[in-house]
Amino acid sequence: MLRQIKPKNARSKRALAKQEPLDVENPKTTLLLRGTSSSSLVNDLLADLHSLKRPHSIKFTKKNDIHPFEDASSLEFFSQKNDASLIVFGNNSKKRPHTLTFIRCFSGTVLDMLELHVVQETARTLQQFRGEKCKVGVKPLLSFSGVQFESPTPNAYTQAKNLFTDFFRGQETTSVDVEGLQLLISFFAGEDGADGQKAQIQMRCWRIITKRSGQKLPRVEVEEMGPRIDFRVGRVKEAEEGMWKESLKKAKGTEPRVKKNVETDIVGDKVGRIHLGRQDLSELQTRKMKGLKRGRDTDGEENMLELEDVISQDEDEEEDGGLELKRQKIA
Repeated sequence: MLRQIKPKNARSKRALAKQEPLDVENPKTTLLLRGTSSSSLVNDLLADLHSLKRPHSIKFTKKNDIHPFEDASSLEFFSQKNDASLIVFGNNSKKRPHTLTFIRCFSGTVLDMLELHVVQETARTLQQFRGEKCKVGVKPLLSFSGVQFESPTPNAYTQAKNLFTDFFRGQETTSVDVEGLQLLISFFAGEDGADGQKAQIQMRCWRIITKRSGQKLPRVEVEEMGPRIDFRVGRVKEAEEGMWKESLKKAKGTEPRVKKNVETDIVGDKVGRIHLGRQDLSELQTRKMKGLKRGRDTDGEENMLELEDVISQDEDEEEDGGLELKRQKIA
């Protein structure tokens, strides 16, 4: 841990103020380190990750004698010194060849770690793909496919999804221009093998190309731009429960106020619920159709039938009692 220093001038005071916690945090800076025995493949992949993360990335070229899972004090020192909460450490050994360790820090302390081994046979760097590359500082689209990422119980794959999302999300924005959607990063994890071998995580990077379609919406095409990496899951260090809850806290007033009876579905559409009082269906206005109206001919026939019934009844009464027959007037 770094000792607390009292600022002696305005410059040092501003530097310390930048390290204080904020209501809305700045984009996370990523620090890329290499071990004492790093391979050329690992160095190239670190350079590719650095190019995808620019300008929020710092890459060190010197070798560092660090063992993340044995002693993390050096990582915590680098995290505090460079104000970087994300670290990628690359190393190569006979027991663990071509290894990339993704490390996440909170408040200058290591929060969690995930060790991933690169499959050398299928790995392709950014320079091995021809064609145009995406611009610097582009916010990527992330896609996660596979049952492993959606597991209800926390495991290495759900932690990998959380780490990759935090690693590539960049700066938070409320709206994105269509021309800025130039990069798609997809992750795929299949099922475990029959021999008990864990499923690999396949990472692919695509450049999104928009072309004229003659309509309002453009025609979208994708072209692989690299890097292409297949990971095998290695060692995992999960976050402590107390530190994890502390890292998820938000300042008061930053969360949006919850509106009553308004929800957002998976797609992102707003769904509202309206409560109505008890309705009287007898006053319900239905649609009137001409075919259901009573015509004049039907009314005239009904009046004649009523008249015949009255006359027949009066005739019967006259035979019985000698009453006088009176004709009913038709209105």
